[in-house]
Amino acid sequence: MIRIITAQLDIRPGQIRANWEQIEKEIRRAKDAGADILVLPEMCLTGYLIGDLWDQNAFLRECEAYNQRLAAAAQGLVILWGSCAVDWTRIQDDGRVRKYNAAFAAAEGRFLTPRGSRRPYTIKTLLPNYRQFDDRRYFTGAAAAAAEDGLPPGGFLRPFGQRLQGGTLAAGVLLCEDSWDENYAVHPMDLLAAHKPDLFFNLSASPFTLGKNEKRHRMLTAATGRLHVPMLYVNHRGLQNNGKDCYTFDGMTAAYSTDGQLAGEAAPYTEARSAFLFDPETHALTPERPMPPHTGDLLLPALRYGVSHFLKDIGVSRVVIGVSGGIDSAVNAALYRSILPADQLLLVNTPTRFNSETTKHLAADIAERLGSPYVTIPIGDFVDRTAEVLASLTIRTAEDAKNLAPTSFMKENIQARDRSGRILAALAASFGGIFTCNANKTEFTIGYATLYGDMAGALAATADLWKHQVYQTGRALNDFFGEAVIPEGIFTIRPSAELSDAQAVDKGLGDPLVYDYHDYLFRSFVEPWQRSTPEDILRWYAEGTLEAHIGTPLAVKDIFPDAAAFIADLEKWWKLFAGFAVAKRIQSPPLLAVSRRPYGYDLRESQLAPYFTDAYLALKEQLLTH
Repeated sequence: MIRIITAQLDIRPGQIRANWEQIEKEIRRAKDAGADILVLPEMCLTGYLIGDLWDQNAFLRECEAYNQRLAAAAQGLVILWGSCAVDWTRIQDDGRVRKYNAAFAAAEGRFLTPRGSRRPYTIKTLLPNYRQFDDRRYFTGAAAAAAEDGLPPGGFLRPFGQRLQGGTLAAGVLLCEDSWDENYAVHPMDLLAAHKPDLFFNLSASPFTLGKNEKRHRMLTAATGRLHVPMLYVNHRGLQNNGKDCYTFDGMTAAYSTDGQLAGEAAPYTEARSAFLFDPETHALTPERPMPPHTGDLLLPALRYGVSHFLKDIGVSRVVIGVSGGIDSAVNAALYRSILPADQLLLVNTPTRFNSETTKHLAADIAERLGSPYVTIPIGDFVDRTAEVLASLTIRTAEDAKNLAPTSFMKENIQARDRSGRILAALAASFGGIFTCNANKTEFTIGYATLYGDMAGALAATADLWKHQVYQTGRALNDFFGEAVIPEGIFTIRPSAELSDAQAVDKGLGDPLVYDYHDYLFRSFVEPWQRSTPEDILRWYAEGTLEAHIGTPLAVKDIFPDAAAFIADLEKWWKLFAGFAVAKRIQSPPLLAVSRRPYGYDLRESQLAPYFTDAYLALKEQLLTH
């Protein structure tokens, strides 16, 4: 029997020395545990999402030096790990030094070379270049390198061979995307399987996305069952970002048997060290101890882990949250309270005359339930004074004299900016921490938030959640606490910004959105691989299939009396989504990514004028004239 130990490390992006210190401890533990093989994830020394740090030659030299250290530490133990390999004799397409996303193996203090290869590492074949991934910007893939050497695309896909006390092992090592090959012309698992590996190892740096683990299980169980080769999957843990989107890495080390069954899975977001036994004769791969697969929703665990890690990374332990009595601020308050002690969370209500007694009571109620300090700072006088000063100003232009008195809409924005940019920012400095952005994805989509106001803050933890997901998360937080820390009134009150009399919640007024429809409409603009446009939406409306296509639980005919009303609503929101809301999103704080398409670096946007296709305009005319 061959004993294999895996470690899903909490990788710190860009911090080679700190990651080495973790790895060194894991090597000692593995030796003490009598392991034959230690398996570490992809890019475990450098981190994965580190941007143009890959362009620094000093950083590359440091990485090489620590690869050497890792190989030297492989005494009495085989170590498999993912890291960057550098070929200083070649350049990439951009003229920079040649880099490979590579997998290394070492034993008895030396690098192992895959069978039939001239390089002491294997190169990642498939370089993802979609969503947040930009691997082709930094690395050269195995197929291109093989072509340079006159080899076929899979020319470098060879197992590492090593004799161990428990038997000889041919280790087929793959890097992350090389097992997500369904949309590629090259299929690395099949090419590697042709060289008769005993066991696949997939070394990954795979960020968490809702539903992604289910897809991985479907894909890897199908591949291992078809090829009859078992697999160990080892992933990062931690938080990494690209400047706009913060991604959690959930670990979730998993074993797949020769018949494609999920044999075991480590708990997500935990410092899991898992031991497996591999029989070279039967190719049976089994966890040393039972590892039942994870069940249950990962959304709240991902949010809690991401927020906790973000605070730790920036060295902050105190947080200020503006609480309005609405669901968004309540969920953020409960989310941060699930991580921080009560006295390290300061909750603030900043009412004007437009804030109802109902919401002010709810804001105070949640603070009491969470046990956190709570202050009320009325801002009506600030807003009125600002408006008075502006109203007293007149400027002369080439055409005429212009008074700068703010409109009622401008006063709404002044309220939002006074709350965040003035009060919450000042309190965060006094309290010794940060303040939050409580926005959701629905608001981000159409810019239903004030730039430099409620879009300000250090982190937008819930900005990748549609409004209905915010409500779901609120229920999950109450379950987490084992009591209703978010009072029922917050779930049932109509959502409202409470910035004017037209949004008075006690009169049943509020946001100009039907969330159970607009959430799904907006989601269709953003998240599908084939993103919807007004042309698609209007065609589905005309066919009577819109509900099925976008997934709304409501009947569109119950919302809009006729085609004219439907079209007016669609065009209003599309113009905002594709118009000024882009500018707001570009300037928004970083968000915690959980969906298949978060705003930021994942959905890359340019500030362009909204556009309607000829087909849309023709169908619009047809619907409005019949």
